[in-house]
Amino acid sequence: MTLHALELETELSNERAHLTASRAALRRMREHAEALFATGQDVAGDAYSAETLGRTLHRRVAELADNPNTPLFFGRLDFGISATGPDEAGDHADQRYHVGRRHVTDDAGEPMVLDWRAPISRSFYRASASDPQGVSVRRRFGFSAGELTSFEDEHLDRGEELGTSSRILTAEIERPRVGPMRDIVATIQPEQDELVRADLDESICVQGAPGTGKTAVGLHRAAYLLYLHRERLKRAGVLIVGPNRAFLHYIAAVLPALGELDVRQATVDDLIARVPIRGVDEPAAATVKQDARMAAILARALNRRIRKPTEPIMVSDGSYRWRISADALRRVVDEVRREAPPFGIGRDRVRARVIALLIRQAEYASGESPSEAWQRRMGKAKPVAEFLDAVWPATTAEQLVFDVLCDPDPDGQLLTEAERDAIRWTKPPKTPKSARWSAADAVLLDEAAGLIDRVPSFGHVVIDEAQDLSPMQCRAIARRSEHGSITLLGDLAQGTAPWAARDWRDTLAHLGKPNARVVPLRTGFRVPEVVLELANRLLPALGVDVPEAVSLRRDGALRVREVADLATATVAAVREACEFDGSVGVIAADAAVPHLTAALTAAGVAAGGPDDDERVTVMPATLAKGLEYDHVIVVEPADIVAAEPHGLNRLYVVLTRAVSRLDVLHHAPLPSAVGAWGP
Repeated sequence: MTLHALELETELSNERAHLTASRAALRRMREHAEALFATGQDVAGDAYSAETLGRTLHRRVAELADNPNTPLFFGRLDFGISATGPDEAGDHADQRYHVGRRHVTDDAGEPMVLDWRAPISRSFYRASASDPQGVSVRRRFGFSAGELTSFEDEHLDRGEELGTSSRILTAEIERPRVGPMRDIVATIQPEQDELVRADLDESICVQGAPGTGKTAVGLHRAAYLLYLHRERLKRAGVLIVGPNRAFLHYIAAVLPALGELDVRQATVDDLIARVPIRGVDEPAAATVKQDARMAAILARALNRRIRKPTEPIMVSDGSYRWRISADALRRVVDEVRREAPPFGIGRDRVRARVIALLIRQAEYASGESPSEAWQRRMGKAKPVAEFLDAVWPATTAEQLVFDVLCDPDPDGQLLTEAERDAIRWTKPPKTPKSARWSAADAVLLDEAAGLIDRVPSFGHVVIDEAQDLSPMQCRAIARRSEHGSITLLGDLAQGTAPWAARDWRDTLAHLGKPNARVVPLRTGFRVPEVVLELANRLLPALGVDVPEAVSLRRDGALRVREVADLATATVAAVREACEFDGSVGVIAADAAVPHLTAALTAAGVAAGGPDDDERVTVMPATLAKGLEYDHVIVVEPADIVAAEPHGLNRLYVVLTRAVSRLDVLHHAPLPSAVGAWGP
């Protein structure tokens, strides 16, 4: 062994020893938390404190769980003093830090591993040869099944920088993926890190081409904000909104792997669920119901319920009778209307101000302030209740939407006659309770509920695959992020809904964040160049203005084959794909999925659906958005395109799910937008 090789082996042994010591320290931290959890009830002052402490310690124990298959640290920073100067290195001059997924300290409280979100860890992602930020050496570690196998140094103080040519960085990006999405803390690029570390009060829209890591950016930003603003976001909460359950299942492990457990993940349908969905709309009706004009129609219908008082009220109180004039009552109603509170809160304000007028009279007559019991009795008095029901009647979201769908936009100011006919109930149900509500009706019900009462707002909301959100769905999310910021993620080229976005500014306006920064991510790290070249052929036909995606990956494989029998060819392609490492996704038009699944099963190939954890997944094209597979087999592109009005956009989505190899099998001619394909 040469001297250089011996030095490298010694250095590798030292790093392995540090990994072993760090894992032992993490284990002791967890054992300490477990001990506190076990005795927490004894040290808490009362039952409430014991419960609060118990929840905190239970969460802490879970956060400190160690996964032996996941590297505890992935990088190291050595800060210099002579080459880069003490001023630039500052307090970190001549210091060394290992950077990992969580903070680990020794028994004396000294850091053994720094959390990737810590301020000093920023230099691991941002330092460069031109701007070393005081770093003399940046080290990346290579791992296999949790074992440290190699390292790679960049001497930034000498002008050495590997960038995306780093062997370890490339291997981590291209590592085959089986199962759910994993975090990217070891491979975050500078342009991604800038978005991840954006301030909590800033809302951002990321227009990300396929494979650019926009989903990872959103999830890691959530983790970063939770680290930096723990108490604030603990109170307000963080919400992740995904397009469907399959997508949420796919990303579910990312934040827990980063130690963040208290984040809600939901689809829009989950957020607005308040009634069983038993009806189905015609496409024309669903399109109208998802239009922002429906918000104005509902608001007008609700406002029409408010009437001006025309008569005074007289309230008996023992030997007294209190009178409030019609003019005074009109002033009360007009004042509350000008304040424009939610409808239900407005009703409460009117009641409170009427009672205040009664209190004034009672104080004048007796010289004393009435008791709270007296005020409650006056609030329930028949004349007061009848007055409220007449001028500001109580209502429910279901009743409001029921009335609107029985007679939409009666003045005809916002909808055309055809649009009114599309959403009008031809045979109205007898009551709101007997209505067969549709998925689009649920959005209207949420809008109505928001008009009647306030909706709790999250501190930060991450919205993924946002290009398919309708204006009314955006409004539903806006109500839940009114007092917080958002991270909007999507790709206009992947819009497949009838109301798919064509300009992010329109979507941001509906979300209540019109001034959010729009940032493009164009460079892909996951999807190979050869795959993107095929998908980019579709862009001119998609009707959106987005730049072509480019990729740093030159290692991918693509085959486009015309076959005589699709099922037989699919089985053969899956068997070939299984000879490689990684996940396999078979994606076809929704109607073809049962037939292909049956063919694979008959051939003895184990294949699961979107919610299963099988290595081979048979995926309907309509559920493929946001997912990735190492090897993708696309079956009959012409059927995918023909299945829906935005079929070409859907095909663009499907083609860009592959992160290593793509097989395209077709019997019918390829869509003309793809063009002729040859070797």
